Amino acid sequence: MFAYLVRRVIGAVVLLFIVTAVTFSIFFMVPKLAGASADDLASRYVGKSAGAEQIHETAVRLGFTDPLYVQYGRFVKGLFVGQEYNYGPATEHCPAPCFGYSFLNQQPVWPDLVDRLPVTASLAFGAAVIWLITGVGTGIVSALKRGSVLDRSLMSVALAGVSLPIFFTGLLSLSIFSYALGWTAQGGTNPMDASNPLEWAYDLILPWTTLAFLYAAAYARLTRAGMLETMNEDFVRTARSKGLAERDVVMRHGLRSALTPILTIFGLDLGLLLGGAILTETTFSLPGIGQYAVIALRANDLPKVLGVTLIAAFFIVLANLIVDLLYAVVDPRVRIS
Repeated sequence: MFAYLVRRVIGAVVLLFIVTAVTFSIFFMVPKLAGASADDLASRYVGKSAGAEQIHETAVRLGFTDPLYVQYGRFVKGLFVGQEYNYGPATEHCPAPCFGYSFLNQQPVWPDLVDRLPVTASLAFGAAVIWLITGVGTGIVSALKRGSVLDRSLMSVALAGVSLPIFFTGLLSLSIFSYALGWTAQGGTNPMDASNPLEWAYDLILPWTTLAFLYAAAYARLTRAGMLETMNEDFVRTARSKGLAERDVVMRHGLRSALTPILTIFGLDLGLLLGGAILTETTFSLPGIGQYAVIALRANDLPKVLGVTLIAAFFIVLANLIVDLLYAVVDPRVRIS
């Protein structure tokens, strides 16, 4: 078991290193392939009245004229120990983890990501709890009532949830429950306030349920398919023949064996959402990482886009590492192998 954990942790670290290198190369090679020079990148850090000589001096100070591997080494060093950043008349120290400075306002990227992460995390974890409970529960009921009117009704709702895009269901729910009925907030939220958690939940209940409706539908269909397969296995029939209660047969034997694919997609989904639920945050005006990414893309602010991409990759790798570890808890065959 210990060797299994060590292999997964080492694999996650190596994968993060590869993702960091590839992402950095893409974001700094694509502008050059499109015809942008080091001076073009440096012009984002100086005023509009700056001359060509001043822009070139800025490019040299920022290191844009250095080879790509030198720039990448400097970037990795900044992630761990910080770096000195010279974008003007003064040299500033960017503390670790340093993701660079914005082209737009010359402010460090990392504090912006930290400020917006609680909103995104609140949205992702809250919606995840709802879609796991409703999705898995719906899938179990549908599998046990296979072929019934209830089964067909639940799967029809699940098909609608998978098919409808989030910006449609989000705007529709806002129109009905917020603008027309006034039952929920109209969008925008702050990170969780321990002194007033009910107001925080009130602000997020509509984004939670809208996002959970999309994901719960997929989890219901996957759970149903897995339960239908496992409930016909020999070990389930053996459990029934031993006189176990039907609840124990379903939950301890049927569902547990069907959890492996559910854990797999849950790790991917949660990791992606922690990297920014772009459509949901934009629809509900949530100041999270997803909305931050949209603003950065519109402004062509490469350091911000790079920071969002790397933090999203980190959460995806971390979520998959946790899923790999949970495999050993859910499925004893993993520990044996």
